[in-house]
Order: sequence, then C-alpha cells, then structure tokens
Amino acid sequence: MKQEEIVKMFDDIASSYDKVNRVVSFGIDRKWREEAIKEVISIKKSKKVLDVACGTGDMIEIWQKYGVDVCGIDPSVGMLEVAKKRFQNVKFYNLMATNLQDIKDKYVDTISISFGIRNVVDINKAIKEFYRVLDNDGLVLILEFTKSKNPLRKIVDLYTNKVMPKIGGMLSKNEKAYKYLSTSIEKFYSADELISLFEKENFKLIKKRSFNFGQVSLIILQKH
Repeated sequence: MKQEEIVKMFDDIASSYDKVNRVVSFGIDRKWREEAIKEVISIKKSKKVLDVACGTGDMIEIWQKYGVDVCGIDPSVGMLEVAKKRFQNVKFYNLMATNLQDIKDKYVDTISISFGIRNVVDINKAIKEFYRVLDNDGLVLILEFTKSKNPLRKIVDLYTNKVMPKIGGMLSKNEKAYKYLSTSIEKFYSADELISLFEKENFKLIKKRSFNFGQVSLIILQKH
C-alpha cells in the first residue's frame, strides 16, 4: 500500500481509533506502552521527547506523567485533530516520519514510535531523519508488532488475523482498515531485522524485550 493510502486510512478511522484499540487489545496495549517508557526512563532521564506517529496521543499521555517535554508528529490530520483536543498544551506537527522538516538538528534526546514504524513505507529514510534530530547519545524507543518463531505465536496470530479485523471493522465501520493492520504485521520485519536496519545507520542496540509470545517487540537503540 502506498504511503498516502495508509495516511488516508488512518484519517478515516481516527474518531473511533482509541475505542477500538482498547476493545481489540483488551487494554493491554496501554500496559505495553507504560512498560516501554519505564524502560527508557531507567536508562536515561529523557527531557525532550519527539513522539513519532503519535496518533491520538496515547504515548504522549504517559510521557507527561514523567514531567517530560514532549511533542508529537503524525501524517494523519484526523489523528492529530483528536490528539489536539486531548492535549492542548502539546505542540503537534503534521509531518511524515521520513521528512521531519520542522524539527531542528539534535533537537530532542529521545524519539518514541509505538505501533507506527510498521506503517512507514521508506523506513531507511525515517531512520536517517531520526538520527538527524536526535542529540548525541539520544535514544529511539520502538514498540511494534514483529515476526517471531515462537511456536505459541500461531495462537495469538489466529486472533489478530481472523477475529480482530471483524471486531475492528464492526466498531469502526471500516473492516478494510483492520484487515490491512493484520496483514501489515505478517509482512513486517522480525525484531532482529528491524534492529539491523538501525545498526546500519549508526545506532546501537541497548535493550530488547518481547510481549505476547513474541508478537510485540520493545526495542531501545542509541545514536552513536
């Protein structure tokens, strides 16, 4: 799917996105986000964070609990409209991850991207932009669905591929969007493959964890 089509899809489901997420994930996605940010805080006290593909702002809400100065970017106007209503004191940018043109060099010490990098068509270009806007020794936090060889993964994937699109489609009135989300997981990288892409651009792995029998990966990398 082309990048513009993916953005349009998120525009279409923006108003129901949060409600559907809570239902299809049984609320566990919030726990994963909490764990991810705790891991970063344990490594480095982030002061200025850029949340990429921020969507409606779930990560921003958690970052703010730690007193962090956080701003968000997303290519979907619909998602940003919801986020701006939730967080009137946060600066938002309508930008692609591959072109952070409004963000200065070495502007932030941490970048977070949760369940968003899978939807970036040109990941290598995004990684180069992450490197540019990160300060020296800055961190990238990734939370994403990834491939895994865990034998129990088939049970989890059965729900993700068959049940989730039906529930998501019913609640959002857009089954096509939720079919794409499950299909995109199947076509995405493993955690190690994704890490390798970052390592080729002068990032080093700091932490890797998995959730849900390897379905979700938490990856922290450092610019060097």
